[in-house]
Formats: sequence, structure tokens, C-alpha cells
Amino acid sequence: MEWTIKKFNDLTLDELYEICKVRYEVFACEQKIHKENDLDYIDKESFHLFLQNKNEIVAYARLIPKGLLYNEASIGRVLVVNEYRRQGIASKLVKKAVECIKKEFKEEHIVLSSQLYAKDLYKRHGFKVISDIYNQVDIPHVKMKLF
Repeated sequence: MEWTIKKFNDLTLDELYEICKVRYEVFACEQKIHKENDLDYIDKESFHLFLQNKNEIVAYARLIPKGLLYNEASIGRVLVVNEYRRQGIASKLVKKAVECIKKEFKEEHIVLSSQLYAKDLYKRHGFKVISDIYNQVDIPHVKMKLF
């Protein structure tokens, strides 16, 4: 399996299709998120980090430059496909995402909106909770920051 990071315009059509497919599977089909359009203008300005097994994407995160969503760079749309969970891939994904933001964006501070159940994953990588619990698309979240 191989990690890839690309700007939106550098993605192949097959890669873009696979990204859209796994995001739909995880966020719409599994988590029943239908109140927010998954595809937004932020995709075009972001880097896309993904892990592939053959031609299938098994893990993904969107790396967002500062100023688009928050005053800091951020990580979003974090996912691991169901069949690949509980293998440590999510932790490797977060580590790689932080490394890529530091390298590509030259940023040290990173913000994200974590689903409440996943906050410990980010805590293990140095993120700290900086908000009370809030609902986003009917799912409890907390805002977290890497200082």
C-alpha cells in the first residue's frame, strides 16, 4: 500500500472518482450525513492525502490551507474504509497528514473538527480539545488544535 498526496488539479480522474466514492460510502451511507454537501469549493484548494491498495483508496484526508475554513491549516474528511479499520491506519493517516501540512503549507498550528468518538485518536498526536461539544450534521464534535 502506498501513500499519495496531490493537489486537486493533479488528481487523475480515477483518483478523483475513488475519493468521491469512499467519501460517499463512509459519510453518506455509513454515517447518514445528508444535511451537508460533501463536495464543496474547499476540495479545489486543498491537498488530498490517500492510501491505496492496488487501485482502491482505503484511507483519505483532506488537507486545507489556512484561511479557507479556519485561521489555521486544517485536516478534514478523515476516513478509513470499513474493511481496513482497527489496523492502525487511522493513526498513520493523522501522522502523515500533520507531516504533509508542516511540509507543504509550512504551518505548525493545525485545527480540526473531530467527531467526539474519535478525539482520542487526535489526542495521541498532540491535538488538544479547544471547544465544548457541539453538533455538526447531528453528530457530536469537538474542535481540536495542534499547537
